[in-house]
Amino acid sequence: MEVLAHSEVRARELVNAFMVKVYNWMAAGLAITGAIAYYVASNEALLRYLVTHQFLFFGLIIAEFVMVIALAGFVRKMSGTTASAVFILYSVLNGVTLSTIFLVYARAAIATTFFISAGTFAACSIYGMTTKRDLTSWGGFLFMGLIGVVIASVVNIFVKSSGLSLAISYIGVFVFIGLTAYDTQKIKNLALSRPEGIDSDTEQRGAIVGALTLYLDFINLFLLMLRIFGGGRE
Repeated sequence: MEVLAHSEVRARELVNAFMVKVYNWMAAGLAITGAIAYYVASNEALLRYLVTHQFLFFGLIIAEFVMVIALAGFVRKMSGTTASAVFILYSVLNGVTLSTIFLVYARAAIATTFFISAGTFAACSIYGMTTKRDLTSWGGFLFMGLIGVVIASVVNIFVKSSGLSLAISYIGVFVFIGLTAYDTQKIKNLALSRPEGIDSDTEQRGAIVGALTLYLDFINLFLLMLRIFGGGRE
């Protein structure tokens, strides 16, 4: 019994250490994104250049998609250092593209919504980390909800309905609230399934992928909440 108890304690310690690494990398990514977004938004000439050169703006977005796909699909072929560098670069580029929200929303509204999103994210992630309920069954439902939000958003580009936009935002918030809890538990379970004594490079790659997953959940949750609570720029 003592051996079993010791084994469980050791497993818990390893999982907690891994999750701390995931959260630290996620926080670092968000800090980089926020700092870059604020810097670009504070530089009028730089922001104007970004907005008036749409080819550059959409080129950055495409580069971000490529990086996400690379990390999600080919991370096993990367070293831990390379994966970390790609994640940092992604955070920088995302900060550049997100700087445009300062043209739409007041800074006070952005700050307020950020803290609302942070609190919501923290509560959902803690739930996913601590609940004994298996959230695996949520995966398919949440994925379908996400696909629905994406399709509705594309349709609304042409329809331009403010009512539909608000409905998409509310549904999207609930989808990413669920995804935050689901992804947190999934990352925790992956950490539990890792063999003890795994090399540091493999652990680093796993932490980066986990950090990227939660980073994307938070960013999407924040942007959707900003549509709801942000109002317009005064």
